Amino acid sequence: MPAPNQAAFDFLAARRSRPAKLFTAPVPDRDALMRILTAALRVPDHGKLEPWRLVVIEKPAFARLAGLAEARAKELGGDEEKIAKGRGQFDKGQLAVAVIASPKASDKIPAVEQLLSAGALCLNIVNAATAAGWGACWLTGWPAHDPEFRARAFGCEGGETVAGIVHIGTPPEDGPDRPRPDPARLVSWAEA
Repeated sequence: MPAPNQAAFDFLAARRSRPAKLFTAPVPDRDALMRILTAALRVPDHGKLEPWRLVVIEKPAFARLAGLAEARAKELGGDEEKIAKGRGQFDKGQLAVAVIASPKASDKIPAVEQLLSAGALCLNIVNAATAAGWGACWLTGWPAHDPEFRARAFGCEGGETVAGIVHIGTPPEDGPDRPRPDPARLVSWAEA
């Protein structure tokens, strides 16, 4: 039987996200963030394609992104609720990393596996930041799925999409945990 890493298992068993809108300063400095990202980039990457790229969003950029989200919502005929939801994560952001899924042409690695690799990178950033003592929360929201917004905000081209925007900052004090899924209800066994 392999030797367990009990500390790592306990961390994952207790890991939880906190709302990004509650994060405050301080945030990791560039050196600390690069350590987090270096650890996170050890993500499953079928074929070594690196089918993603990262955009670090620092505090001054959030105002620009909030304005872009508002302008785009108005272009789309959005109501006040759509505008508020679009601006929301950017109005209160401290530091975030946008994970851009950037699939590569490949006869061996299907596009869906490349997209899943970008999703795995989002979770790796959350876990690495949390393990480093920060709060981390993976968000998207309608702007992340809007082609015009992602092109203006993050320079997305062609088949690029936003897999996630991972906010990182000082988390609030622990509150109650949310209800967690019951594995007995979700797990089935293929025994033969």
